[in-house]
Amino acid sequence: MSRGAGFVVAELLAPRTAALIGRSLLLVTVVTAASVLLGVGLAVLLARTDLAARRVWAVALMLPLAVPSYLMAFLWVSLFPRFGGLWGSALTLTLVCYPLVLMTTLAALTRVDPGQEEVARTLGRGGAAVLFGVTLRQVRPAVTAGALLVALYVLSDFGAVAAMRYEAFTWVIYGAYRSGFNPARAAVLSLLLLVFAMVLVAGERWARGRAEARVGSGAPRPAPVSRLGRRQPVAQAAAAAVLLVALAVPGYALSVWLSAGGLRFDGPAWVSAMAATVWLSAAAALVTTVAALPLAVLAARYRSPGVRLLESVSYLSHGLPGVVVAIAMVSVGVALLRPIYQREPLLILAYAVLFIPLALGSARAAVEAVPPRLDEVARSLGRPPLRAFLGVSARISAPGIAAAAILVLLTCMKELPVTLLLHPTGTHTLATRMWGHSFVSDYAAAAPYALALLLFAAIPTAALGVWTTRAPAVAHV
Repeated sequence: MSRGAGFVVAELLAPRTAALIGRSLLLVTVVTAASVLLGVGLAVLLARTDLAARRVWAVALMLPLAVPSYLMAFLWVSLFPRFGGLWGSALTLTLVCYPLVLMTTLAALTRVDPGQEEVARTLGRGGAAVLFGVTLRQVRPAVTAGALLVALYVLSDFGAVAAMRYEAFTWVIYGAYRSGFNPARAAVLSLLLLVFAMVLVAGERWARGRAEARVGSGAPRPAPVSRLGRRQPVAQAAAAAVLLVALAVPGYALSVWLSAGGLRFDGPAWVSAMAATVWLSAAAALVTTVAALPLAVLAARYRSPGVRLLESVSYLSHGLPGVVVAIAMVSVGVALLRPIYQREPLLILAYAVLFIPLALGSARAAVEAVPPRLDEVARSLGRPPLRAFLGVSARISAPGIAAAAILVLLTCMKELPVTLLLHPTGTHTLATRMWGHSFVSDYAAAAPYALALLLFAAIPTAALGVWTTRAPAVAHV
């Protein structure tokens, strides 16, 4: 670093840095704890009780995952202008993060062997004792994995803390970079944030491996569920209360945006932002999926130590906060890639760095689902290995690979800090337009962009909820 090691040490030991670490870790702790309580409680309600319309509730309770954190924060701030700081940030981040825990826990509950629960009941244990002593112990690795994903999301979030004016790592880094252009402090804080993120990534990978090793389904069998009886209305009200806070209140705020002062719809700007969003996201999805596919095939077919190392290294980018990637790309662009600095290729490259793990995970799962012997049969008929793979495995796994590309496309549409720092001069996306209007409380102008973002993200999120609830039939006890 140009200012020397002394500056780095002084910045790391400064009281303001210690206060920043404390604020950021406090937010991570509060949101993670709240998300675990909410996500696990809802997962148990959906998987281990006879809650009416379980699948409808599961899909609805997944929908807050489709709302960008910065949009959720602005919607709440527009209704309650004094709502902000730690508790405002904690509430909005919990509302968009609890589905991560709900998703992992619900999937695990539908896969575990219910035999241990049945044995515990035959030994006279009551419902609560079975739940805490047996059921949740079996899915603990999945809960831990979901909790670590939440912690990683909160640590790397920029939009919600900025909208709530809470000085966490990402907002301070962004301010150090943009306000007064203080890249030295931004670089030091980025390195410190990267260390925390890498620790969480390592923890998430460890927990995911534990979940895969300990949560096994065997042959699908009906899972025992508890009858709610007279508690059915209370359970329905609890689920409805979550949706009220997570969807109804923000939905009402968005309706106010759409009607406040007359809808200020700038048609040409909206069309331009939509076109830029679609083509940049589509290009990034294509580049990212093509880049991830070779490693996905290797990871699915060859589990050697070298391949596992490459896969683990690629997953590290999952823990890189967007603002850190953006600042790094700015430095690389200025120093090495000046011809494409503030041009579309550099932004697409940054998207690819951030979202290769999304494409890798989905593509690998799609390739793993194809039996390798099909390629072997094709090769035995005289086809070269590459043609055999393209004609058999690639064709069969194409829907899963396409789903990976769609997931990356939708995530790129919602990405904010990378787009803010790297978007080409004169080019704006739905996210940057919405951010610019919302940050100065011009909600009427922001509404069309917010609505478009929500509509794009809601459909795949609902599909995710449907998939998660595909579970073996339940048995009443």
